[in-house]
Amino acid sequence: MKLKYSIMDPTGNVTALVETAVPVDQQPSVAEKIMSIEATVEQVGFIADSEGVDLSLRMAGGEFCGNATMSAAVLYAIRKKKSFGKVKVFSSGVNDAINVDVKKENGFWQGTVEMPKAKSIDDFVFPDGRAFPVVRFDGITHVIFSDPVAKSEAEKLVRCWCALLNAPALGLMFFEESENILTPLVYVPEADTLFWESSCGSGLSAVGAYMANKTNRLSKLSPKQPGGTLEIIATPTGELFLCGNVKLLCEKEIKLS
Repeated sequence: MKLKYSIMDPTGNVTALVETAVPVDQQPSVAEKIMSIEATVEQVGFIADSEGVDLSLRMAGGEFCGNATMSAAVLYAIRKKKSFGKVKVFSSGVNDAINVDVKKENGFWQGTVEMPKAKSIDDFVFPDGRAFPVVRFDGITHVIFSDPVAKSEAEKLVRCWCALLNAPALGLMFFEESENILTPLVYVPEADTLFWESSCGSGLSAVGAYMANKTNRLSKLSPKQPGGTLEIIATPTGELFLCGNVKLLCEKEIKLS
């Protein structure tokens, strides 16, 4: 099989988008192969045509990813030779199509994703007695920490808590509000990937949704993440708008045996 894919950089969360049709049951192994070749790639998504939308995107683990959705919309615009416009994407992990506004300005691509609303925002008491905010979306759940945790402990907790919360994927979002820093850790069980991500769009959306819910006010956040800065605008009624930049790094074709 010849496999065509593009490597996108949405705020450092480097994503490979496969444009060759790959059966769903083979996607995790194909993603593993790509990630073994491409050392900087943190996740892999698979693009296809879909009726009623501009394109569909399925992440290798079936999760939802805001950065990958933004990247897929930008790649669609590049393929269609458009410099701006609204792209409708049907993404894994969500039930409704997502609108993404993209534009190319001064050689750089910008995207605004109308993120899915949170299904629930609660304080959850874990078995060790600690309580943390838990924000659930259809395709991923996030736990928000205000204090740092040892890396080894966090990596154990995210696997354990993913099963405990019955989440399709789980992020631990370490948000230092006073320093305006967000450090994301994401675990996707179906793809068996665990990454301290360079940036996480759905994780930032979870923090924005939590802050807007907590204060009952519009929340506009742009914390520094390891790969750069994304912005989330969250309303008290649950609307979420994720804004960021995307670069097309390269296009490749490989042969899989």
